[in-house]
Amino acid sequence: MYLEIREPYGKFYEDAFDPGDPARVHGGGILLQKAWNYREKDAGKAYGFCPQDHALPCMIFNSFSMHITVDMLKQAALCLGVAFFICFAAWLGGKVVYNMYPKEKKSVLQYATLVNKAAFLGLPIVKAVLGEAGMFLASIFIIPNRIFMWTAGVSIFTAEADKKAAFKKVMLNPCVIVIFIGLFRSFTDFTLPEFLAKSITGLGNCTTPLSMVLIGTMMTELTPASFKDWSTVYLAFMRLVALPFLALFIMRLLNADPIMTGCAVILTAMPAGSTTALLAEKYGSDPVYASKCLLTNTLFSLITIPIMTLFI
Repeated sequence: MYLEIREPYGKFYEDAFDPGDPARVHGGGILLQKAWNYREKDAGKAYGFCPQDHALPCMIFNSFSMHITVDMLKQAALCLGVAFFICFAAWLGGKVVYNMYPKEKKSVLQYATLVNKAAFLGLPIVKAVLGEAGMFLASIFIIPNRIFMWTAGVSIFTAEADKKAAFKKVMLNPCVIVIFIGLFRSFTDFTLPEFLAKSITGLGNCTTPLSMVLIGTMMTELTPASFKDWSTVYLAFMRLVALPFLALFIMRLLNADPIMTGCAVILTAMPAGSTTALLAEKYGSDPVYASKCLLTNTLFSLITIPIMTLFI
């Protein structure tokens, strides 16, 4: 498709998707939506598939290229414990802070508070801000989010969540599988052939621009009416401000180093996960409202994420 659209418009499209300029890449996503009238779910199929199933695992795998020391394992264990605590706090808090809303809205708000885009959007940002050392810790930090997504997260919408199916989804998630492969690589110092290493690195580097393109396509769905429902603003505060500050407080309390603190704050500050709308539709909640929450959350995160990085 890139070759086809590049023909008549030349350098315009090339510049629009320049991965070195986030604003241009967001604009590229908006351009795609306008040119092909993509809806959010169409954009998810076209762009969400590659980052999440192919490019993102490659990025995670590359973060395990260094030899793992005992100190790194201790840091990883601490990050894992903090991540579990934050997920538990988000799950428990969601049961209380949204009691003023009807069940259909409350379930959406609870899930959106619990599950975020820590992997899809957070890992590329961690790599850009903290480098490969941060990526190793970040790859460990996202594990609890995946576990809670398919266990406590599904139980928010239905009391009949299949624990075996949830466990299978967690263990077969490409991002989780590649963590175990990466650990094996780090412990054994296994070296890949040069052509394969370059291919994996190149595909992993696609994660950031593809993520930003998808966000650009989502932003076109926003209308002034999206901001009239104050519950979406309340969700943005809980998801994008309260939880990241909780992560910051915990890491400062534990006297964690800047890289560990940065991983915890950045990944916790990511907007609500796209599965919010998918599960809302599957379990008969309010998918339209869920989509509105996702869109406003993503827009607000463009402001809150840079602010949160100032506290690292």
